[in-house]
Amino acid sequence: MKIVSDLHLHSKYSRACSKDLDIKNLEKWAKVKGLNLLGTSDFTHPKWIEELKANLTDDGTGILKSKGGMNFILQTEVSLIYTDAGKGRRVHNVILAPDFDTVDQITDFFKSKGRVDYDGRPIFKVSCPELVEKMRAINENIEVIPAHIWTPWFGLLGSMGGFDSVEDAFKDQAKHIHALETGLSSDPPMNWRLSKLDKYALVSCSDSHSFWPWRIGREATLFDTELTYDHIVKAIRTKQGLTGTIEVDPAYGKYHYDGHRNCNVCMSPKESLKHNKICPKCGKPLTIGVEFRVEELADRDMGFKPTEAKDFFKIIPISDIISIVLGKGVATKQVWEEYNKLIAAFGNEINILLTVPKEELKKITTEKIAEVIMKNRFGQIYVKPGYDGEYGVPILDGKPIEDVKYEPNVIQKGIKEFF
Repeated sequence: MKIVSDLHLHSKYSRACSKDLDIKNLEKWAKVKGLNLLGTSDFTHPKWIEELKANLTDDGTGILKSKGGMNFILQTEVSLIYTDAGKGRRVHNVILAPDFDTVDQITDFFKSKGRVDYDGRPIFKVSCPELVEKMRAINENIEVIPAHIWTPWFGLLGSMGGFDSVEDAFKDQAKHIHALETGLSSDPPMNWRLSKLDKYALVSCSDSHSFWPWRIGREATLFDTELTYDHIVKAIRTKQGLTGTIEVDPAYGKYHYDGHRNCNVCMSPKESLKHNKICPKCGKPLTIGVEFRVEELADRDMGFKPTEAKDFFKIIPISDIISIVLGKGVATKQVWEEYNKLIAAFGNEINILLTVPKEELKKITTEKIAEVIMKNRFGQIYVKPGYDGEYGVPILDGKPIEDVKYEPNVIQKGIKEFF
């Protein structure tokens, strides 16, 4: 089965998340986006797990179904803040679980370490090795995946995370880590620059704090396997059946470049080195972004591709494209009108972004929007890099797609085969 999944989400019980982020809206907008498998999010939260148990049915495969037919896999994210080797560590991890009984045991463990009722993504003074050891003691089919591994403060390899490798963080339990979440600010080619990451599957997820189509599914992981928990986890652990990922341009992410949001200072790694990583306006250290950090740890040049690398598709959400073309806010009436016309004609957003021919698009929307969708499809939209919590901004150069000489790059290689 062809599976388009977003396995890292949040619920209305997580801080800084939409209060309408419920199962009904997740189901509705996942279908609009073109997803057929979602993480449940936040399964340790007592109110949310009640809603999950009341609204999702487990048929014994480990895949839960909503009343509207959407597929879910039990998932949460935890924040680990602890001291290791005399240094403060802060690492976020995604946890996948096969059934409600296992989730109850996971929650009981975390209750022994602190509260689970104040936030859908709770914080615990638990180390990365202890987390994996305790999860495996509950059920060896639990999967732990380091989340958004490059983000500065809570990413495993982030500039403030304190670790330079999976082994540094997970120690003797590193052998049980099989996959890494790339996060919005990095893509597979950036991760391919580190030979020590070759053995890990790369997964992409939205880490969405709302259900809107410019958030949910903006990053996704593609599988071609049976739709069961065991088959999904096997694909993650072996890379067999995991066929690729959907990514946004890493410059779109909130921590791609270095900078200071309050000072309106954004710098490339080369620029920030010239300033000794100090903000020229306020004199304080810059927030060091993902590209700088990758450069610090890389042992390969950009452009290296491992022999077993998976295909990936790099695309910007349609709502953002329409917003830029029309010069209107992403949630305005005019943007929604164009978006809804495209969805009504072609079914879902991922289909529009990756497969619908330009001539078909032009029958439904404006030639300019159709043109920019095509430029998006072939990675030809420049994105002004995000930094220090600010999203990147796609910028159109006005050059028609027909005037651009290109060869379909790696992001297009497997589209017809998968979709």
